[in-house]
Amino acid sequence: MSQLKNPLEVYKLLPKSNCRQCQVPSCLAYAAAVINGQKSLTDCPHLESNIIERFNIKIHRRESLEQQQEKLLEQLKREITTIDFNSSAERLGASLAGDKLKIKCLGKNFFIDSNGNITSDCHVITWLALPLLDYVLTCSGKNVIGEWVPFRELKNGTTWIPLFEPLCEKTLKQIADNYTDLFEDILHMFGGRPANTSFSSDIALVIHPLPRIPILICYCKAEDELESKLNVFFDATAEGNLNIRSIYGITAGFVRMLDKITFRHG
Repeated sequence: MSQLKNPLEVYKLLPKSNCRQCQVPSCLAYAAAVINGQKSLTDCPHLESNIIERFNIKIHRRESLEQQQEKLLEQLKREITTIDFNSSAERLGASLAGDKLKIKCLGKNFFIDSNGNITSDCHVITWLALPLLDYVLTCSGKNVIGEWVPFRELKNGTTWIPLFEPLCEKTLKQIADNYTDLFEDILHMFGGRPANTSFSSDIALVIHPLPRIPILICYCKAEDELESKLNVFFDATAEGNLNIRSIYGITAGFVRMLDKITFRHG
């Protein structure tokens, strides 16, 4: 068999139980860590030795995720130097604070200087920094129209849906199922506001990872023989204000953060 070159090829070998015994939140996240060189197949206690022996030497390693992100971050910082903040604030739904851009993300203020350096009262995490700089560079300033669509119905959503469904919606549903009250409290803590929507849900809150990129999270609790249900929606204008890579990235990053918070407090 050819080398294992991507996370989905590794994922097919796994039990898909998301047991976390490998110290990673999900089997798909673990598969990505294997490809990125952060984990080995031997870290999964459920893989049989013959599978490990067969495939462990056939993994095509690539740059670690951190290395890829660092390169992209430096590239985006260089491009930020070409942006005129005075003329950009309105299209971004941002404001000026001296010579810096002030952008509200998840209810918190973040400041960007002309060299692309980001500061905030809270910790600046890479999964937020990359989409934030991407947003400054590419946002067209389209006004949100309140037409909610699932990720797959975004123009380029199908290219990322194999990762979005397990790492975003499925993981978010598991969090909501296991920590329902805490889940809702955390969404409020990050600026979640009740949604004006026709969807029938026990929890329906809109968060704003970026000013013109609202995300609607709808959750229905299990009832009688009906299973619980969670859906994530985006405004139909989303890809006019941010590319699909960063839409996925900021959503997945937010879900990972929630997963860590609930894991510590559960």
